[in-house]
Amino acid sequence: MSINILKTLGDGRRYMKTWPMVRQLGLYFPEYRVVRATQLAILVMPVLAILASVSQIYTYGWAFLPQAITIALFFISLPLQGLLWLGWRARHPLPLSLFDWSNQLSAKLSAMGIHCQSLGAKACYLDMALILKIAFERLDASYWEEL
Repeated sequence: MSINILKTLGDGRRYMKTWPMVRQLGLYFPEYRVVRATQLAILVMPVLAILASVSQIYTYGWAFLPQAITIALFFISLPLQGLLWLGWRARHPLPLSLFDWSNQLSAKLSAMGIHCQSLGAKACYLDMALILKIAFERLDASYWEEL
């Protein structure tokens, strides 16, 4: 089984941008928390990597360069881990309960005249995220309160 890491990272970035950042979904899906943590890590971890490695070299000297590089790589790997998880999750098949719920939501959007494609047999979380994003942009708050 070969894993294309660059494709998975790209899928994770796309999934992160597609997932609707609505607090209500955080109760049902871990994506809300993972996306928030990954976005924060993308901003903060490179700075922390530089600070940690520079302080290591400043304190202990150039003899500790391998340890400083290791610490920097660890900090840089944290946002990549979030993107890898999101990429894996984006291509993970939907369970039947979410598949039915997403198809009902898609049918409701289509009945309202909003162009939304229904899920196919090999639907994944990215497909559901696209439907959710359209739904949260177009449907009013009263629909989400009855859930």
